[in-house]
Amino acid sequence: MSRIARALTIAGSDSGGGAGIQADLKTFQELGVYGMSAITAITVQNTLGVSNVYPLPPEAAAEQIEAVGSDLGVDALKTGMLFSAGIIDAVAERIRAFGWTRVVVDPVMIAKGGASLLQPEAVQAMKELLLPMAYIVTPNIPEAEALSGLSIRSMEDRREAAKRICGFGAQQVVIKGGHADSGDQVIDLFYDGAEFTELVGRRIPTRHTHGTGCTFSAALTAELANGTPALQAVGTARAFIQAAIEQELGLGQGHGPTNHFAYRRLQGAFR
Repeated sequence: MSRIARALTIAGSDSGGGAGIQADLKTFQELGVYGMSAITAITVQNTLGVSNVYPLPPEAAAEQIEAVGSDLGVDALKTGMLFSAGIIDAVAERIRAFGWTRVVVDPVMIAKGGASLLQPEAVQAMKELLLPMAYIVTPNIPEAEALSGLSIRSMEDRREAAKRICGFGAQQVVIKGGHADSGDQVIDLFYDGAEFTELVGRRIPTRHTHGTGCTFSAALTAELANGTPALQAVGTARAFIQAAIEQELGLGQGHGPTNHFAYRRLQGAFR
């Protein structure tokens, strides 16, 4: 029997189930990967917003990572909400100690409703400690602005931001285009450190987009755990989140969660 691929998510818990650890584990499962977690913080949230954040001590994240890595093993991992410089330091140290290389950094900074999920002083720690070990970084445009120090208004700005983010040591970057004013299209920019690829998709007018960034990076991580090449993995992650947005669940009174069942169900329909 062949061994199943293993993916680890290091992120916060979302009580509403649309983002964070919950979205990541659902996505791993849907893509046939064994999911594991190290929780960094407990958020109190639903589709209307985040009402409180309870960060765990940095050693709690480090010990969870140690427990998983020393026993089950990790083929690829992603980081999500890390909240503080202390947690980033602890997480980076454990990743370095295990020598993991397929590391997806989703630089989660602000929740859909506007709540801060990363302390301002932690941005520098992310640049110095985590980005140098990233295989792929997956910022949206506001996150790319925070990491690069640029104001992004054009595709050329995005290209320069991608270069700067790779300049911190990251091997590749995907700057997601959901926040850009590009009409009925969403254009994601992939940079492999040498060449740019623009990936164009259809924009879906909906309020049910909570957890899109977490879900995208989790799908990317699952594909990398399966050994899929980077650009192909990005393509699958884009297809996964596109289906999750299109086949909306209609849950909640605010920014509702995406449909993590949709991609696999659509794949089954086409077989």
